[in-house]
Amino acid sequence: MKAMIIEKYGQTTLQLTDKPMPTVGDYDVLAEIHASSINPIDIKVRDGKARMLLKYDMPLILGNDFSGVVVQVGKKVNQFKQGDEIYGRPRKSRIGTFAEFISVHEDDIALKPENLSFEEAASIPLVGLTSYQALHDVLQLSAGQKVLIQAGSGGVGTFAIQLAKAMGIYVATTTSEAGIALVQSLGADQIINYRKEEFDQVLRDYDGVYDTIGGETLEKAFKIVKPGGQIVSVTGWPNARFGKEYGAGFIKTNGFRFISRKLTKLEKKHNVKYNFLFMKPSGKQLEIISELIESGKIKPVIDKIFSFVDTQKAIEYAEKGRAKGKIIVKMK
Repeated sequence: MKAMIIEKYGQTTLQLTDKPMPTVGDYDVLAEIHASSINPIDIKVRDGKARMLLKYDMPLILGNDFSGVVVQVGKKVNQFKQGDEIYGRPRKSRIGTFAEFISVHEDDIALKPENLSFEEAASIPLVGLTSYQALHDVLQLSAGQKVLIQAGSGGVGTFAIQLAKAMGIYVATTTSEAGIALVQSLGADQIINYRKEEFDQVLRDYDGVYDTIGGETLEKAFKIVKPGGQIVSVTGWPNARFGKEYGAGFIKTNGFRFISRKLTKLEKKHNVKYNFLFMKPSGKQLEIISELIESGKIKPVIDKIFSFVDTQKAIEYAEKGRAKGKIIVKMK
């Protein structure tokens, strides 16, 4: 099969090459990939910036979510059959969706929403699961509460705003002037043009913040959350709490404690809980997301579609940071 690989960390140009067909375990399905999407984690893995949590053997096929068709099932698979149209986010030890085929555990996939094309469906799994786990599992927000979703016009933000509104939550978001019309159309209640005003000077007494930026932006978020509220970040530093829950071991957990010490001080100062989110694949949660999509409560937002042979161009486009919605790689 054809696949896009890197042969070492820091290799900025992907190589199109031939790879053996994936093996299919008892609980796996072999899927022919129709589309994949570009996510920030792809670039972090490529550059070696995720090695603290993720280590891979080389050469490595990149790509973290997909849509496609089941062509073979393992002996003990009972949820799917040949010909099923599916989408999913493979577990972190089995990434590789920039390829023609992938073998994936049946627990990590769900049937593709019937009202979506393969390209639209491929835009959903990683950002959908990350947002669901951030808003529902970690922040545990309920109708009537308030959340700030950073970078509302990006790939994560466009999904998260719609999910939050489907949950009955009041949503503030940040974007540039070019993204205002988009986030308005998605239902954002308050929009902060970050080029003209600082969100921490405008917002107060929020129940939660969903951070996708990190750095100083994350640190400012502590100012707007009410005492007892929470912040969840997918880009900030892991802390010791995460290390213990993740089973990172004594040395790594202490390392997390050291690098996140500034965030821990802010936690205590503002009486706000900080959470680092490392999303978990879940076919069951994708089924919930599918229901929201099929009912019309969430619609994919796609910026641009590239062909498989242009995967490198897709990643370069993503690195510019100007996309409004998701960037898709179309295999078929």
